[in-house]
Amino acid sequence: MADKETFDSAYPLPAYRFVVALGDDDSMTFSEVSGLDVEYEPITYKDGLGTKHMPGMATDTNITLKRGIMLGKAELWDWISKTKLNYGERKDITISLIDKEGGDPLVTWKVLGAFPTKLTAPTLDGNSNEVAVETLELRADDVQIEFA
Repeated sequence: MADKETFDSAYPLPAYRFVVALGDDDSMTFSEVSGLDVEYEPITYKDGLGTKHMPGMATDTNITLKRGIMLGKAELWDWISKTKLNYGERKDITISLIDKEGGDPLVTWKVLGAFPTKLTAPTLDGNSNEVAVETLELRADDVQIEFA
């Protein structure tokens, strides 16, 4: 039988084992992270010989974080409440897929210069027994990816 490392590397990583650190804060729990996209707008150049395409400027980076509301945990509200005209506290965010033991990062996304643009309260429904989830939307300068 193949050794364990070869066996583990033959399968994709699960998306449910991840940690998020906002700036210098300790890791926080989130149920969902989305928007870790790297994309470039295409430029179309037309000349007498035809049409050519090339990469242009990077598109805006919009990250969405979702987590259940917990008593005494108002970090997201504290962060967005500091946002004023032409000022938003920027933080670098680290999102890491971690190994089975829950320690070592396998893939890490570094979101640089993020600031909050929207905090959405949960939908309140008396006919539901779902967890109250708040959603934070961020705008960032860049996303970098590191593989272990």
